[in-house]
Amino acid sequence: MEASTILWLLYAAATLATYLVYRVFVSGKHNPKVSSGDARRPPGPVPLFLLGNIFDLQGEPHLALARLAEKHGPVVRLKLGTANAVVTSSAAAARDVLQRYDHLLAARSVTDAGRALGNHERSIIWLPGSSPLWKRLRSVCTNRLFSARGLDATRALREAKVRELVGCLRVHADAGKAVDVGRVVFSGVLNLVSNVLFSEDVADLSSDRAQQLEMLVKDTVDEVTKPNLSDLFPVLAALDLQGRRRRAAEHIRRFNDFFDAIIRRRQNAGGERKEDFLDLLLQLHSVDQLSLETIKSFLLDLFAAGTDTNSITVEWAMAELLRHPAVMSKVRAELRDALGSKQHPDESDMGRLPYLRAVVMETMRLHPPSPLLMPHEAMADGAEVGGFAVPKGTKVIVNVWSIMRDPATWPRPEEFDPGRFAAPPAPAEALFRGGERLEFMPFGAGRRACPGTPMATRVVTLILASVLHAFDWRLPDGMRPCDVDVRGRFGTSLNMVTPLKAVPVPVPVPVPMPMPMRPSHI
Repeated sequence: MEASTILWLLYAAATLATYLVYRVFVSGKHNPKVSSGDARRPPGPVPLFLLGNIFDLQGEPHLALARLAEKHGPVVRLKLGTANAVVTSSAAAARDVLQRYDHLLAARSVTDAGRALGNHERSIIWLPGSSPLWKRLRSVCTNRLFSARGLDATRALREAKVRELVGCLRVHADAGKAVDVGRVVFSGVLNLVSNVLFSEDVADLSSDRAQQLEMLVKDTVDEVTKPNLSDLFPVLAALDLQGRRRRAAEHIRRFNDFFDAIIRRRQNAGGERKEDFLDLLLQLHSVDQLSLETIKSFLLDLFAAGTDTNSITVEWAMAELLRHPAVMSKVRAELRDALGSKQHPDESDMGRLPYLRAVVMETMRLHPPSPLLMPHEAMADGAEVGGFAVPKGTKVIVNVWSIMRDPATWPRPEEFDPGRFAAPPAPAEALFRGGERLEFMPFGAGRRACPGTPMATRVVTLILASVLHAFDWRLPDGMRPCDVDVRGRFGTSLNMVTPLKAVPVPVPVPVPMPMPMRPSHI
């Protein structure tokens, strides 16, 4: 935790001391319900007066929580400032949160920065699962944008944007230069997502525009997810001491201006329709089902969720493949056998690439896009996690990173071994959504699972197939496979501590041999 944050915490502790001492020691009223609940509370580290367990979370949060689970068990109770939290680190406990009691735990624990400009009242990310607006937005996602029919309608567009990404990489390959894999892929995914949503490129792949939008996406999500005094001590929220709500509002305004211009162009097009997702949203607006403010929040949610996580997953997969040359060789052999002389793979080829699919799944197991699911919140009493009561108002955190490295479930959990997914017991897409026991759920599970899972799995697999088919990837001079840094840094997603740089070497596409001429029959 930053030194400045600790100083603010100490300041906050002094500010709250009189109030809390009065509540705890002066009012001194015994609440039998609390006493009864305390007997069933999960184990956890002893909290400090006022500050709680914030000093037990030093370093990367998902790693710190995993260490606490090793000491206290798969369900751990924490005090985060004045807020109560429960952390689950096993598949069985996660099932209680995401399936068995999801009707009670489907609310979001909204951060103070997440409330900037009232965004939490319109965002599919922050709205509680009981909200009619949340249900409407979720239905639009699952029944239109990410349905089988919706995905088929945008398939050609996705394939075209991936081919553009390969073309951009070919320019670098011709120069023999190492590329920042994550940054180049992000640029391609940026235009892919923007075209699916509103039929426009938002960045030239060779310009700095993509980098600027990447930083805006990251900065926006950072402000609403990073530690904030206003979340630890809600009594201080009005002061916004760290300025997170103010900066989040600035970022959201920039996105609103960006989407306003796109919406105005569409509305001024004289009735011309593009039959894309924005057209659908504007139709809903015309019948008073969605406000323009809600549409902009919805686009922001989809834009942010669909760009960073997809590109970082491709980067992680490439890092693991370069670190494991034997796995890389096996993937490329599978591509050669499946594609033959085909210049560009398309989505119809993905079903013939089971080992590549296994590589994607193993990458997401080791390096999940979101190592901690967005915190849930108990909407009412009555929920239990791992046999422990979860009172109303408690934050509930699921440590996906820890679950997918649980040695009780995964032999040799720290090893990169796609073979463990080579013959999955269920269709790959069903596994990505989280199975009955939730040992593997990189996109969450239950009613708050990521609705974009079907498109994300298609996009990541197609990009990997395309860049591995077109190029023979090599590490920069002087680097060995064991030098590839696969340490993660917690942020908007699980980013690489050292961004991956590699050299794409063009692979000549085999020319099909002409069929031998048969002698004519005389």
